[in-house]
Amino acid sequence: MNRQPICFYYGAGQLDALTRYQRVVLQPEFYPPEQLVHLAERGVQTLGYLSLSEDQGPPAPWQRPERNPDWGGAFVYVDHPLWVDHVVGQARAAMAAGFSGLFLDTLNVELTFPEDVPHLLKLVAAIAEEAQPAYLLANRGFGMLPRLAELVDGVVFESFSARWTADGYAPWPPDVLEFHAQIAERLLQLDVELYALDYADSPGLADFAVRRAWQFGLQCVVSDRALSRV
Repeated sequence: MNRQPICFYYGAGQLDALTRYQRVVLQPEFYPPEQLVHLAERGVQTLGYLSLSEDQGPPAPWQRPERNPDWGGAFVYVDHPLWVDHVVGQARAAMAAGFSGLFLDTLNVELTFPEDVPHLLKLVAAIAEEAQPAYLLANRGFGMLPRLAELVDGVVFESFSARWTADGYAPWPPDVLEFHAQIAERLLQLDVELYALDYADSPGLADFAVRRAWQFGLQCVVSDRALSRV
């Protein structure tokens, strides 16, 4: 089977469709161990989603007062001991359930709380050591480069060429595209697998994202804001 490299899918089920991919990023709460076994037996590497700097759960001592304006989750004190225990525990639970790796999200703390960059690196290192995933995939995390590349196997450049906005989906303006190109050139110097995850709702925008990603050595996935496509 000639499989596509990766899929980001935040829904449930769709096991047959997921077997079209070499690697899939899934929400751990939606996939019981028997479904993970089903995928593994068909040669699919499953990566469990893990948020490292935002918490969607109930009020907790590690939460900051500020919240993500797009998704509503609470920002956290990344170095809070209870948060570290919580996240490492989630990582261990995902691996025990049958995931073969982890997808590390919300890594852009250099844009929100830059003082947490070294703490976030320590958290990634703790996850790699304690959970012992076969594969670690980081979403962005550019403020932690190049050290991050020593801890993970792959990096996703989310919204490399296209994005979702309040008015729908659109390409980035030229100045942002140029800035992203400079980051991509840095990523190409690192020993990690590289992906682009772009957002589009038309064939033209999707084609633009895929073609531009390939120009920079990135394998591109195009989806919707909710990552509901398989």
